Parts: sequence; C-alpha cells; structure tokens
Amino acid sequence: MTATTPLAPSTAEATVATERLAAWVIGALTAIVIGAIAIVVYVPRGGHADGSSWLPEINALLNGTAAVLLSTGYVLIRHRRVAAHRACMLAAFAASSLFLITYLIHHARVGSVSFHGAAWLRPVYFGLLVPHIVLAALVVPLALTTIYLAWSGRFDHHRRLARVTLPIWLYVSVSGVLVYVLLYHSGTEGR
Repeated sequence: MTATTPLAPSTAEATVATERLAAWVIGALTAIVIGAIAIVVYVPRGGHADGSSWLPEINALLNGTAAVLLSTGYVLIRHRRVAAHRACMLAAFAASSLFLITYLIHHARVGSVSFHGAAWLRPVYFGLLVPHIVLAALVVPLALTTIYLAWSGRFDHHRRLARVTLPIWLYVSVSGVLVYVLLYHSGTEGR
C-alpha cells in the first residue's frame, strides 16, 4: 500500500488535474478561435481586397475533404478498423484546422463577404449559413473533447460524445461547401 504525501498526489488527484487542464485548454482554444473569426469577419478595415482570392476555393476543398474523411472514418470504425479510423479522424481534424487557417487569412484580407445571388436563393443561403455558423462554433470544443477522450483512452465517453460530434461536424463541413457555392457561384456579378 502506498501512502500519498503532499509531494506525491494520488492517481485520482492527478487524473482530476489533467482533466481540468484539458478542459481549460479546450475552452481557451475555443475562445481564441471564435474571437479570431469575429475579429477578421466583423471588424471593419479601411480597404478590402476584391474578393477574387483563390482561398475560398481552397476553403471549400478543405471542407469537402474533411467531410469525406469524417464519413470514411465512421465507416472504418463501424468495421472495427480502429487504426484506420484514427488516421481518418486526425486527417479530418487537420483538414478542418487548415480550413480555419485559410479562412482567417482570407477574411483578414476581405472582411465579411456579402451575398449577391438571386433573391430567391437568399433564404436558402441564410438557411444554411445561420446554423453553419452556430454549429461551427460548437464543433470546436466538441471535436477537441472527442479527440482528447480517445487520446486519453476513455473510449466509452469518446463513443458517446462522437455520436453528437460527428453529425454536427459533418453538417458544418458539407454546409461550408454549399455556402461557398452559393456565395461565390450564384451571384449576378463575377467575383
């Protein structure tokens, strides 16, 4: 039997400390991501680029890639191919992270981009965009927590949370591609 001393905390105390640190890091990263997006999209700038950057296409490609990887990862875990599932899910996280970086760069240059599509598409566009924005903010802590739970070997909790995270993350990825198409390819003026 080992006794705990003030210098040697118990395993339970160490686990609680690790969980608190993980929650703090996930919360801080979430706040940083949401804050950065709000700043680059909504803070007015003096001069805007014309919006003809190639970054929106890259963003759509990365969102589509994430959707394919997430779907593939789901199929793989259903077939008990854990290593391949892990690889797909980490690749999806990498694609989504690269998307975030290119999204921030693009919107730091151009700010908010207005919808110039046909009037009848406007409700469709905003019907996709509003839940996309809300769920994109939610997917940050969900994805980070889901990955953390798998990394820490808490697979029962990982599975439960992944059942919530996956459909939200998929919606964000697929709707991101659809928002891109509506925003950049349904307009009356060329961009």
